Amino acid sequence: MSAKEVNTTNRLSNHLALLLPGTTVSLDIVTPAGQRGKFRTCFIGYFPKKYVLVQFPDSNRLGSFTNFISQGTSITVRGLIEGHEGSVVAFASTVKQTVQIPSRMIVLEFPKRVTLQSLRSSLRIDVNIPVKLKIDNEYWKGSISNISVHGCQITINNGESLALTSDKKINIIVEDFLGLQNINLSGDVCNLKAQIAGVSLGVKFLEQSKENVTKLVQYAVVAEI
Repeated sequence: MSAKEVNTTNRLSNHLALLLPGTTVSLDIVTPAGQRGKFRTCFIGYFPKKYVLVQFPDSNRLGSFTNFISQGTSITVRGLIEGHEGSVVAFASTVKQTVQIPSRMIVLEFPKRVTLQSLRSSLRIDVNIPVKLKIDNEYWKGSISNISVHGCQITINNGESLALTSDKKINIIVEDFLGLQNINLSGDVCNLKAQIAGVSLGVKFLEQSKENVTKLVQYAVVAEI
């Protein structure tokens, strides 16, 4: 093995070592038909250059996706790093096999690339977070479809009557998301696009919401969609 290969293996292992056993991670699965699912589970551990182990997600939540967790399926894994606020370990791999003993686990191929991402960067996460919106003293129901620490995309069904312009202020209330309750965010509407069943808003968060936004994004990393 060359010195370059040794260094690469060591770097990948060092990044994976930041994920402690028992850490909650998300598994992003895409079926051959293009259907996407994101499921929460636990990181178990890894053997350098050989494989990575994660717990098999709850079958009741997986539904039909259970059929696609088999040899060769591509899966993207993401998890928050304990003690490194605002950092995420992420890697893509394929299923090597599944095992039933001593518990139901997924054996993944050892990844060729492991990234260490900062939530403070432009990392954008796909989610489905129900929210209540306050715009011009009117309340609307919607959902956040993707989010970063800088902004988010919000879909409002039946929102065709909204008359918005750039820089219009908006208040976003997350009433309950994975145990986070009554999180308030403020932002400016940057763009408005009509959709088949409503409108889509691009929102830029205000500095005053930084703490709540960071907390919400951290939870979103391992959320199911």
